[in-house]
Amino acid sequence: MLKKVINVVILVPIAIVLIVLSVANRQSVTLALNPFNPEDSVLSMTAPFFVYLFVAVIFGMVVGSLATWFSQGKYRKRARNEANEALKWHAEAEKHKSRAETIAAQTLLPNTSR
Repeated sequence: MLKKVINVVILVPIAIVLIVLSVANRQSVTLALNPFNPEDSVLSMTAPFFVYLFVAVIFGMVVGSLATWFSQGKYRKRARNEANEALKWHAEAEKHKSRAETIAAQTLLPNTSR
């Protein structure tokens, strides 16, 4: 519940700012990727300015997500290793439990072979 509230508190203002910027920046802007000849139409793109804003926000989110994912890799690896080790110890405990039950059943049964 707290996570949803925090998301709303953060995401709603960001959405409002992006919508306001989109409405205010509808004029076309040319992005030239050729620094030596900015008028070159092969390496330039004309779009409304808010498109560049959205692309920048999406790019930032993707780069931030990838950076977080890579930085947390050691923790995911550790969790996998510990989960595998826990499964191994659980199987060993089950084996010993069944062995103990078998021994207990043998000692509690009356010896009828006499």
